[in-house]
Amino acid sequence: MSAPLLFTILNVLGTFVFGLSGAMVAIRHRFDIFGILVLSVATGVAGGMTRDLLLGAAPPEALTTFWPMAVASLAGVTAFFFTSAIERFNRPVMLMDAVGLGVFAVAGCRKALQFGLDPLGAILLGMITAIGGGIVRDIMATETPRVLHEDVYALAAFAGAATYAVALAAGVPETAAASGAVLLAVSLRLASVRLGWKLPRPPRS
Repeated sequence: MSAPLLFTILNVLGTFVFGLSGAMVAIRHRFDIFGILVLSVATGVAGGMTRDLLLGAAPPEALTTFWPMAVASLAGVTAFFFTSAIERFNRPVMLMDAVGLGVFAVAGCRKALQFGLDPLGAILLGMITAIGGGIVRDIMATETPRVLHEDVYALAAFAGAATYAVALAAGVPETAAASGAVLLAVSLRLASVRLGWKLPRPPRS
């Protein structure tokens, strides 16, 4: 599979699963169909829009092409009609969030590198791309953003973006670098939840 095709698939997948996570949060809060679609679209495109604006790629891709909002809307409709099936998964919002996190961390890093950013800047922008949608979703649903209280969240996105950038610099083929980096980020996020990994916190006074 060519790298452009892989990243097209990853972008569609990331938008869809983030859209699903937004829709499921909306359903949990008993939003109506319009509210579900609003939260689904906001979650699916916010990270990419933030990335594009920071890169100076204005207007953002989500506003100039049809597919990002269409895919996120499809995710909202899917969640609306198949809520029971999705909820059969263990912690579906967390699972979809982890997949979207890994996909967008690598896709965001790649686009930043294509725009000429240094690797460190591209890694940071990849992380911002990955966490942006979840932050918007949680704020709109009046929840504390997961990035502020679930420790291995932004860190998993950073690790995925950094792995991709380092692998490319080491001469690893782009398809392998991207696939491995996404898998690492998703695995770190899922493992941190399952195993209860926590970062150091200040002692209580």
